Amino acid sequence: MVETVYIIFLFIYAALNAVSFTLYGLDKSKARKKIWRIPEKTLLTISLFGPIGAWFGMMQFRHKTQKPMFRYLVPGFVGVHLLLVLWLNL
Repeated sequence: MVETVYIIFLFIYAALNAVSFTLYGLDKSKARKKIWRIPEKTLLTISLFGPIGAWFGMMQFRHKTQKPMFRYLVPGFVGVHLLLVLWLNL
């Protein structure tokens, strides 16, 4: 039972990170085309739940890397997630 919950959690976590990565790429594409953009609040919210995907999206698409809020919060979210993983595995 515990293993099943763990696998489901990992699947959901991976999906959140994939969505996060995709949203950063989509927003960069929209920025280049000068069309409707994804609100920064939405990008930061998904970054809270899928920070690894957000960070990779920022680096891969070179998107939002100059904005201080994103530059510091997204790596901070990654750090919090890593600390939670370490804490839960101890």
